[in-house]
Amino acid sequence: MAYSVVVRGTVYRAMCGNGNSLNLNSSGLKSVPEFVSRFPNLSVLLLCYNSISDLPTHFQSLCHLTELNLGNNALKEFPVVLSHLGSLRKLYLYRNKIDVVSPDAIGHLRNLVVLNLNHNNIQRLPPEIGRLRNLQHFTMLDNKLEELPDEVGCLKKLCTINLTFNNLSRLPQQLYSCKNLIQLYVARNRLTKLPEGITALVKLRVLDVAGNMLSIFPIEFHLLHLTELYCEENWLIKFIPVPLPPQPALLSLKELAARFVLLEVRKQFSLINLSLPHYPELKDLLSSSSCCTECKGPFLTSWVECVQFINLKKDMNMKSCLTIPVRSVLCSYKCFREQGPCYYAVETK
Repeated sequence: MAYSVVVRGTVYRAMCGNGNSLNLNSSGLKSVPEFVSRFPNLSVLLLCYNSISDLPTHFQSLCHLTELNLGNNALKEFPVVLSHLGSLRKLYLYRNKIDVVSPDAIGHLRNLVVLNLNHNNIQRLPPEIGRLRNLQHFTMLDNKLEELPDEVGCLKKLCTINLTFNNLSRLPQQLYSCKNLIQLYVARNRLTKLPEGITALVKLRVLDVAGNMLSIFPIEFHLLHLTELYCEENWLIKFIPVPLPPQPALLSLKELAARFVLLEVRKQFSLINLSLPHYPELKDLLSSSSCCTECKGPFLTSWVECVQFINLKKDMNMKSCLTIPVRSVLCSYKCFREQGPCYYAVETK
C-alpha cells in the first residue's frame, strides 16, 4: 500500500540520520504511529497535513523533542500529553480545531521559544501562559480570543506577538512589561483604545492596529522609535479644532491639595512621602493621578483632554507622511497656551 511505503520509507531515512528528525508530513495519518516512540533521541517531529485528532500517551516518551509541528490536523484541544515534553522549544499547532487550551499542558512548556496557534477557535488563554518565561515568538492569528490575560506581562523575552483577527476589546496594561517586544500585531480586533504607557516598549519597531475602533493614540506615542505603523480603517479623530473658554477654570481645594502632595511625594526624603504608607486611602486616591503633557507636573484631575496631531515623517522619522492624533492631558489653561506644540481640545458629548 502507498500508505505503508511512505511511512516505512520515512522511518528508514530517520534511522539513517540517527533518529534525530522524523518527517511524516502529508502521510495520510489519522493517529500518531506507535513506532514514533521507538526513537528516544528524536528532537524534531513533523506531522503536519494529516488528520490527527489527538495524541497517544506513548507520546510522552519523546522527552528530548525540541520541535513539534502538528499544523493542519484535526486536534480539538491543546494536547495535555505535551505537558511531559519539557524540552520543547518550537511548537506549531496552526490550522486545527482547537477551542480549549489546557492550563496543565501549556504551563509546563517552560522552554518554549516559538508558539504558533494560528487559525483555531480559541476564545481564552489560561493565566498559566505567563509561565512560558523563554517565549520569544507568539502568534494566534485568526482565532476567537476575547481577552489577553494579564499574565502575558511575565513574558519578558517576548519579541513578537501576533493577535490579528481576534475579538479583543482591550489590551492589558501588563503587556507593556514585555520590554523586549519588537513587533506587536493586533489588527482586525475590537480595540477602542491602547493602554497608556506604551513608551515603556522601548524596543518596539512595528505596530499594526489596523481595522480597529481607535480614535486617538496614547500620551507620548510619538516618542516611540517605530519604523512601521499600520492604523488604517480606524475611527481616528479628524483635524477639527474645538474652541475653549477664554478664562481659566478654578481648581477645587481637593485638587490643589492633591497637587501639593503629589509634588512632595516626588521628593524622596520629604515628610509627606515618608508618611504616605500610613495613609492607605490617600495613597489609593493618588494612584489615579497623571502627569501634564506640557509641564510634566502631577495632577489628580486633568484640566482638559487634548489632542496633538503628529506627522509620522516629521515627528517620528518614519517614511509615511500620515498625520495621527495623539492624546494629551494638561493641568491648566497656562499649559494649553504655552508656546510649542499645538493642542486641540477633544469635544465630549
